[in-house]
Amino acid sequence: MENIKKYIAEFIGTMVLVILGCGTAMLVGCDAENGGGYILTALAFGLVIVGMAYCIGNISGCHINPAVSLGVLLSGGMSFPLFCGYVLAQCVGAFTGSGLLALIFSMGAVDDKTGGFGSNGLANVNGSAAAGCVVEIILTFIFVLTILGVTSKKANHGSFGGLIIGLTLTLVHIFGIGLTGTSVNPARSIGPALVAAIEGNTDPVSCLWVFILAPLVGAALAALTYRFLESSKA
Repeated sequence: MENIKKYIAEFIGTMVLVILGCGTAMLVGCDAENGGGYILTALAFGLVIVGMAYCIGNISGCHINPAVSLGVLLSGGMSFPLFCGYVLAQCVGAFTGSGLLALIFSMGAVDDKTGGFGSNGLANVNGSAAAGCVVEIILTFIFVLTILGVTSKKANHGSFGGLIIGLTLTLVHIFGIGLTGTSVNPARSIGPALVAAIEGNTDPVSCLWVFILAPLVGAALAALTYRFLESSKA
């Protein structure tokens, strides 16, 4: 029953992340001529993490991201079966959140200024999958390394951990939105891409593998790096 509650928490948290983060991107647009859209979208994703960290953090740890869960797994913080349950809950949550966005926008509330329900893409890196992978690996490495450091038993950040993690996600979004739309989260990319495909836009699916593989690689590198750094402490 305890694990079921964790899965439900991860489902809710990821759903909220997609609704508010991707929904903001849909509303304000994320083109290079509208820098304000970058900031608003980055803040939306970051603030969701802050809110959810203090809401469900004591239940599931508020991963709401398969890359984060992989980092925790490789750091010895969770079992493989629990990891699998987290990833499934996160992906279903992201898909549900994207479906709710499709419902809201189909009801004529507003126009989708970006298309694809806030999905990620490679257009701003000239369609280069290699460039997209490099960007996502680096950004995920930074994000997951921060999480592992903040949540370490040796850390002493008091109740500010959620805020630090949320601000870090905001920062990587500010840099990455203009390049890949910033994923650093396979579930956040899978949900919008699948719903966009159902709606007839298959473009996000064609490069979806980049936003699944690269964040997982970045997370694995972060976990290995942090384990080395922590074990090297005197």
